Amino acid sequence: MRAFLTFVIYCWCALFFSAVAAGAEKNGRDAYIASVDSDGVQRVRIVGGEYFFKPSRIVVKVNVPVEFSVSREAGIVPHSLVIEAPQAGIAVDEDLSTEVRKFTFNPTAPGTYPMYCKNKLLFFKSHRERGMEGILEVVP
Repeated sequence: MRAFLTFVIYCWCALFFSAVAAGAEKNGRDAYIASVDSDGVQRVRIVGGEYFFKPSRIVVKVNVPVEFSVSREAGIVPHSLVIEAPQAGIAVDEDLSTEVRKFTFNPTAPGTYPMYCKNKLLFFKSHRERGMEGILEVVP
């Protein structure tokens, strides 16, 4: 009986701490602050997967070129990356592949802009509604 009780307590603790960790990630604590490389470009590596982006919060500087290297984890579910911020000179709409794709843009206005997956299958929730979204924060 004691072994069973120990097992139950262990399982409860594991569930509790995994929920806390997931909550921390959802709250943006996994922010990636891009640094400017010697060539003047901010480079960010983004991976998409089962309804997530990693990192889910990205901080870049305004008026400094940004290069995103994006891909998705292996699997059959297609994903995309969309950032629509014409007021900041940002127009991203890329399908993700298991092979890394690179593209650049130059953010021209500070602000917080949503990034998300636009995909949706028939009558199911969209990938964005299932949590596949994040934030691009452009700072002065």
